[in-house]
Amino acid sequence: MSICFGTSGWRAIIGDEFTFENVRLVTEAICRYLKTESDITGKPLVVGHDSRFMGETFTNVAAEIAASKGFRVLRCTGLTPTPTISHAIRSNGAVGGINFTASHNPPEYQGIKFSTADGAPALPEVTKQIEANIELKAKADDAAGGTLEDFDPRPAYLDDLKLKINFAAIAQVKGRYAYDAIWGTGRGYLDKAFRDHGLKVETIHDTRDVLFGGRSPEPGEDHLDELRDAVKSKNLTLGLATDGDGDRFGVIDSNGAFITPNRLIAVLTDYLCETREDPRGVARSVATSHQVDRVANARSIKLYETPVGFKFIGELINRDEIILGGEESAGLSIRGHYPEKDGILACLLAAEAVAVRGASLTEQLDHLFKRDGKLESGRIGVKLTPEVAAKLKDKLAQEPIEIGGRKIETINRTDGVKFLFGNDAWMLMRPSGTEPMVRIYAESESTNDLEELLEQGRKYLLG
Repeated sequence: MSICFGTSGWRAIIGDEFTFENVRLVTEAICRYLKTESDITGKPLVVGHDSRFMGETFTNVAAEIAASKGFRVLRCTGLTPTPTISHAIRSNGAVGGINFTASHNPPEYQGIKFSTADGAPALPEVTKQIEANIELKAKADDAAGGTLEDFDPRPAYLDDLKLKINFAAIAQVKGRYAYDAIWGTGRGYLDKAFRDHGLKVETIHDTRDVLFGGRSPEPGEDHLDELRDAVKSKNLTLGLATDGDGDRFGVIDSNGAFITPNRLIAVLTDYLCETREDPRGVARSVATSHQVDRVANARSIKLYETPVGFKFIGELINRDEIILGGEESAGLSIRGHYPEKDGILACLLAAEAVAVRGASLTEQLDHLFKRDGKLESGRIGVKLTPEVAAKLKDKLAQEPIEIGGRKIETINRTDGVKFLFGNDAWMLMRPSGTEPMVRIYAESESTNDLEELLEQGRKYLLG
């Protein structure tokens, strides 16, 4: 068995590959990497977990191992969102963080995410070294002086949000909200942020359930029926949701419409350009809507395209080159925040945009489409059968002139293979980093053409 880190850590099924033995192996490998690459003297290591099964126990195992290696370990008390751990790393000058989370994966999964001293997900050059340590079963040397301290990161994180969100504007309009925590770590964070400013928020699924109601804790449109019903039946301002570890977002507008991550990223980019008056650029992953490009053009700011994986957007945030960075998979962060996606922040920014502009998100989108034109985006998954897998590498390496009769103008290999056609239409084929599947993303100026594009992509991949 080989333990490999994907776009956001190592994930595996509990009791199958995710075992105590492997947790010890990974923790030892991370500790060895840290002790080899940096001086850990006096610097803490943050360890925490989300609401998944056995999170506390795995955290204790990792914390005790790290302490035995001479680390000063800050063990987060309670269920902790991924962005909160990122803030804790940065604000405490930590050497890094070990986070037990499988994010939005199904409940049978657990995972380990390693973040470096900047609070960002570890880059590939780092995880390759950790994987090499795992393969060799290389342990860090035991050392005296290690300590284990319980640590509550929530107050400092919530205080930090006050520096980035215009809570005064949100409170002034006295909006009413519903929040679906999806049995995850956002409970007691997003709802508390609203209540601390005198706002009313109704909570849904705000208890711990390690099975997440029997499905993936993902804030996608098909998981938010109860949230939509609450918004519509009670005439609420917004319905907001975060995933299992609080780093992804879902938003229901006052009319019950689900605002896709692609479109919220475009709206918030436009909003921040308007209100922050910041000339910095905007970043999106290669799979994210080019509606963002149109906003960048309208606002005369630079557009950065990155591979999939928030770590790459995080680098641009660290270099202070962007006002916002986002991914179609519901990841977002902004200038001055952390190089990690933050679903809690994204939800609060949506509330701020509605309050300051005095317009619903749907109304803001309509304005955007009238100014920039409208793009429709979508994706499908193609199962990676043995037959598809056998020819996948050669297929993605090809340089076709056309697909489905469409002339290809450019081929982009930033991540996977992306075919760009005329009229801002495009198609991306990219193997999943977490499932035996190839994802096909596409975008066009009409819904019918989008569906045709996705089908043409499927036929091309299987042909």
